[in-house]
Amino acid sequence: MIKCIAIDDEPLALQQISSYIQRTPFLEQVALCQSAFEALDILANTQVDLLFVDINMPDLNGLDFVKSLTQKPFIIFTTAYSEYALEGFKVDATDYILKPIGYEDFLRAVNKVKARIQSVSENDDKLSTSNDSLFVKSDYKLIRINLVDIKYIESANEYVQIHIESEKPITTLIRLKNMEEQLPKSRFMRVHRSFIVNLDKVKVIDRNRIVFDKVYIPVGDQYKDAFQAFIDKTFLV
Repeated sequence: MIKCIAIDDEPLALQQISSYIQRTPFLEQVALCQSAFEALDILANTQVDLLFVDINMPDLNGLDFVKSLTQKPFIIFTTAYSEYALEGFKVDATDYILKPIGYEDFLRAVNKVKARIQSVSENDDKLSTSNDSLFVKSDYKLIRINLVDIKYIESANEYVQIHIESEKPITTLIRLKNMEEQLPKSRFMRVHRSFIVNLDKVKVIDRNRIVFDKVYIPVGDQYKDAFQAFIDKTFLV
């Protein structure tokens, strides 16, 4: 099941999306929100796969809301204004539905999300690791990456970016959670919902942030204890 939240300040539009979610067998409605701030509170404590987001909302519009998310679920924008389409795709939205929304357009958009989720699952199964290297699929090629060269791994929607020494990041269609499960826990640690770091590469920590050159990686609250245990064991402080 694909877990969904619909966000719209118009009650009638929200109820229409809700009725379409309930009509679609592979969707599960988690919440209906009349503001982006209401949705942020839910996302802080709940894993969600898909957001239906209206763009024109008071206080915080849908585009700025999506840009503010550290870890983005799949996004389908809903709006009455076609001129926002380009901006919507710039923030990696899966699709864009114009109001008034018909069920045919709704189903087309959610089927795109379903196909992408299935594609991620298939690529998860193709991830291959050994004691000293990692094989990933990127741009239709299988690439071998030495674990010792990895600095950190960053979630980017349904993709991850593997940042390695002296080379451009390698992007692959794999969940960060699956990547975490395959990597040796003695050498790699999840420190944030969006980041895994190579512990051997951690050289500088600045106010609870791991520093890689000009990149500052925050340590999330749920990972602080494990990371502090690593510091206590490793660093002389």
